[in-house]
Amino acid sequence: MNKEQKIMISRITISILLFALTKIFHFEDNNSLVLLIIAYLIAGYDVLKNACLTLFTHFSLDETILMSIATIGAFIIRENSEAVFVMIFYQIGELFQDFSYDRSKDSIVNLVDLMPDMANVYKDGKITKVNPENVSLGDTLVVGPYEKVPLDGKIIEGSTTLNTSLLTGESIPRYVTIGDSVASGLINNDKVIKIEVTKVYEDSTARKIVNLIENATEKKSKSENFITSFAKIYTPIVCLIALLTFIIPLAVEFFGKGTYANLFDYGYRALTILVISCPCAILISVPLAFFSGLGSASRLGILIKGSNFIETLSKIKVIAFDKTGTMTKGVFEVVGIHHCKMNEEELVRYVANLEYFSNHPIAKSILRYYGKEINVDDVADVKEMGGRGLSGKVDGKNVLVGNDKLMVDSGIDYIKCRDTGTIVHVAIDGVYEGHILIDDIIKENAKLAVGELKNLHIKKSIMLTGDNNDLAESVAKKIGIDEYKAELLPEGKLEVVEKMILDDKLLFVGDGINDAPCITRSDVGVAMGSIGSDSAIDLADVVIMDDDIIKVPMMISLSKKTMLVVYENIVMSIGVKVLVLILSILGISNMWLAVFSDVGIMIIAVLNSIRMLYAYRSIKKRYA
Repeated sequence: MNKEQKIMISRITISILLFALTKIFHFEDNNSLVLLIIAYLIAGYDVLKNACLTLFTHFSLDETILMSIATIGAFIIRENSEAVFVMIFYQIGELFQDFSYDRSKDSIVNLVDLMPDMANVYKDGKITKVNPENVSLGDTLVVGPYEKVPLDGKIIEGSTTLNTSLLTGESIPRYVTIGDSVASGLINNDKVIKIEVTKVYEDSTARKIVNLIENATEKKSKSENFITSFAKIYTPIVCLIALLTFIIPLAVEFFGKGTYANLFDYGYRALTILVISCPCAILISVPLAFFSGLGSASRLGILIKGSNFIETLSKIKVIAFDKTGTMTKGVFEVVGIHHCKMNEEELVRYVANLEYFSNHPIAKSILRYYGKEINVDDVADVKEMGGRGLSGKVDGKNVLVGNDKLMVDSGIDYIKCRDTGTIVHVAIDGVYEGHILIDDIIKENAKLAVGELKNLHIKKSIMLTGDNNDLAESVAKKIGIDEYKAELLPEGKLEVVEKMILDDKLLFVGDGINDAPCITRSDVGVAMGSIGSDSAIDLADVVIMDDDIIKVPMMISLSKKTMLVVYENIVMSIGVKVLVLILSILGISNMWLAVFSDVGIMIIAVLNSIRMLYAYRSIKKRYA
């Protein structure tokens, strides 16, 4: 809660107390009037100020002007309590709206995690730390273990594996050696490498991603605020009707009888119309419906960063998903052992003993699966063969573990695996003993979520990934997604998103910095909270706090329920007011009916909105 919101709460509280005093102690009329005027000014002085600025600076009408005219008019016709009551509740509605917009989308996230502050420039046998912006083409950079590549370049010395997930979302580290190109933003997993700079700072991959985010943010589509749009039409029409209700009968009387005998009656009728027409029910119930929807979403573990996104969510027709970390867990696990000629546990022991000496994520997944201590005395002569695997001796036996290429180069007659994922073949003393299948596990609710989205009349679901085509196809088939596109860099993902948003409202779900351009460009961007990057979370319109993909259909279902309540409130509020407005023009209505059409309908609409606070229960039960 910011300082302005705390001040507003204090103002509203003081106004309510002053208002209550006049009702409890029944002061004399003048004393009550003074207290009510003080309460009115404390609650609504900023509304009056904004109304004046809008009217005399922008020469336009909005809800603050109508609110000011209606409440001042209520004082004129001596409905003092009504004036204060309406202003207080209007400010409460505005406060609710402010709460839902606490986080601004205009600022760009700090991308320090993606782009290093310094680059290690190697020259004349010395290493100097230099700002990446000052590095020139052809300079030599040294990148150590766990450091980020500061600029795009080509490896001229050394070999290592690179974590590419920040840029491509690819879960499998990429082996690189002399002659291979590397992009800025990648993380060096293992060994020191030297690279020759091939792109300066402004042209580097990491800088391009920053530019993509900036441009995407500028083009971000936003839901137009219904209340403001409505007031721009509603306010001048109501003011005109009230004015004509006063002028026309008065003119007829003057030209017909030459008197102003009913001047007060016509003025009373016109001001009554303004009281009737005060959009209090809409101004309060509509934000409150959204606010209640936001509350229900938070109880489901879904952070929606503004009521405008609820409205957009209800209109979503196409949903695009990132794969790694979104539809899958983003963590390697052993999923099977195939064609094993010995005891499976014994096979895993041989592999784990070698993998103990590797920092590769694949090695770590095998060690987790083995789950026992390694006796290093049983292992000898371990060698890592870049991009292929490991060799060494375990219990005096020659052991090879690695990919297809290692088996071919070693002359091992191996069995190819038809499943998708990372395959670790095992050969002992020149004899093939089987292979271990390692994969990024699909999330438990992924298939259920895709199915539920179809039940919510989503036209198409699509998966965008930097992974290879075979792996993407396998995941897409398992979860029942309609379409997939593989081997995409951030630019490629953004191009796909740009095309899709031309036809339908698009929701994009991702977790990494590589997803940030798509998150900002889509109509609604969703980030996975607990595993997502800070950048993706800050830029997203919606954050799923527990990373459960089933929350995607949950949030869409909730948004549709919320919008139904909003439309009910709008139809009810406008319908009753139009009916009573007609009666007032005809002189049939009175102030009591006017108060009911304003305050009474407002209370009914608010109660209708508050039920959204409990909508999470039915939605949670449905998707349990």
